[in-house]
Amino acid sequence: MKKVIVIGGGAAGMLAAQAAAEAGARVTLLEKNEKLGKKLFITGKGRCNLTNAADMQTVMANVMSNPRFLYSAFSEFTNRDIMKRVEDNGCPLKTERGSRVFPVSDHSSDVIAALERGLRKAGVRWELGADAAEILTEEGKVTGVKTADGKKYAADAVILATGGLSYATTGSDGKGHKIAASLGHRVTDMYPSLVPLVVKEQGAAEMQGLSLKNIEIAVYDGKKEKYREFGEMLFTHFGVSGPVILSASAVIGPLLRKKELKLCIDLKPALTEEQLDQRILRDFSENLNRELRNSLSALLPAKMIPEVIAQSGIAPERRVHDITREERAALVRALKKLTFTLIGLRGYNEAVITKGGVSVKEVNPSTMESKKVQGLYFAGELLDLDAMTGGFNLQIAWSTGYLAGKSAAAEE
Repeated sequence: MKKVIVIGGGAAGMLAAQAAAEAGARVTLLEKNEKLGKKLFITGKGRCNLTNAADMQTVMANVMSNPRFLYSAFSEFTNRDIMKRVEDNGCPLKTERGSRVFPVSDHSSDVIAALERGLRKAGVRWELGADAAEILTEEGKVTGVKTADGKKYAADAVILATGGLSYATTGSDGKGHKIAASLGHRVTDMYPSLVPLVVKEQGAAEMQGLSLKNIEIAVYDGKKEKYREFGEMLFTHFGVSGPVILSASAVIGPLLRKKELKLCIDLKPALTEEQLDQRILRDFSENLNRELRNSLSALLPAKMIPEVIAQSGIAPERRVHDITREERAALVRALKKLTFTLIGLRGYNEAVITKGGVSVKEVNPSTMESKKVQGLYFAGELLDLDAMTGGFNLQIAWSTGYLAGKSAAAEE
């Protein structure tokens, strides 16, 4: 019976441990935190969006980095597989808008409890507070693991599943990348992804707390459109956040690290410029003697009015009956293309995931085994793999974890 050690008790690590035990290995799972699934606990705002129920082609299309690497993992273990496992272990699921899958209870703790039941059934032994510091090797082959307190564990195979750098308080502190690098693996540049964006202009901060629904954003590099999406967003003390902004960061992040980009917000995407002009004319007809700043409350949230007027170039105290057709056109443009300058990404503490990681060129996609060290396997966010929001990143963790576990347990 092969001895397999899994380092990291998150999504990928738990699935890897279960898969290895089911394939006949004696498995020990080492987790440095006081409980398993600490990062899973906070995903989906504590509700745990554990996968996406779309077909696997759609899941693949939402992978941003190295999607081809995942063909084998996604074929071996699909979204239906993880849903069945979780439900079979006592946690019923539901599918919401955008095919996002959540526990019926809306409690991530129920997903973690189901995974723990799966580990127990498979006979996995886990140790909490076990901080793996080194993977031991001899002649290019794994022999075991040494923890920070000097304890040694013999192993025929080791699965490294320590996560990325986002939400460091959950244990994602980059130690796994250091261990991988110490064994000769290249770690690509890493930076936050699915993360809020920093805006140069003070106007954004002055709208702090304002949430917008049914808007459309577009991000430009000069005149080139780099991203466009319809949905919801939020203004913050540093810039912008919310679903469409987080998704944008996954696409424009690499470019935004090198240069400033332009964010344009269409506040009324359902209306053409002509329709919006007619709407403004109707509002103006009821406010002819008012100042402009006091005549837009039916059209915009109060916090937003000063910024829209500023971007239109019209004096806020100008009387409505004095506003010219050209000025009205400028107001329409401001509403259809409210513009800000994006200057950077927020940090790992606000990022859903890490972009970058252990280079997949040095990992066998059919087994998740290292091409450099025999018996060493990788799974999850530690690898240079990331996807859009909607449960796709957790599916990467489940699929790579399962394949790594099954492969590590296989007899040579």
